[in-house]
Amino acid sequence: MSIKERTPVAISSDSYFFEKDKSQSILVMGVGNYLMGDEGVGVHVIQEMAKKELPNYVDILDGGTGGLLLLSCFEVYPTIIFVDATMDGKPAGTVSLIRPKFASDFPSALSVHDVGLKDMIEAVYLMDHVSDIHLFTVSIEELNPMTIELNKKVQVAIPEIIEQILNISKDLHSKLS
Repeated sequence: MSIKERTPVAISSDSYFFEKDKSQSILVMGVGNYLMGDEGVGVHVIQEMAKKELPNYVDILDGGTGGLLLLSCFEVYPTIIFVDATMDGKPAGTVSLIRPKFASDFPSALSVHDVGLKDMIEAVYLMDHVSDIHLFTVSIEELNPMTIELNKKVQVAIPEIIEQILNISKDLHSKLS
């Protein structure tokens, strides 16, 4: 599988990403606003994962601030792992795993993308199929508009997040098989 097939920057009208059976696959989706500093850490994680040789059952997607436009992912993937920033009062770079069931289980909103993400999760529960959702959050201290630079503590957390994602993906995939 080529990098292009594994890492579309955003969902487009091209159908190649969803043409293959994904019933044994796990989608890792980074969300956030790349132009808001640490708030875009989810996108940075996906960019780093794109540089690695990933297991064939792991697909990655830069969900950006897509919100409801990302609903089609829930129709084809049994398991979706989100990566997003949160301002939860923990030290910058703290990684947490949450198993959200409802929009209210998501961390406090950081920017307008969280409204879309929360709305999307509520919409998912109206669908016939509900994916198994896991959310890795990375604690941040502030929003920095118009920069793609990450706080050093947030940047250092990226390899840890990727390792945790790959470990949980391996466990979850063994349950899908």
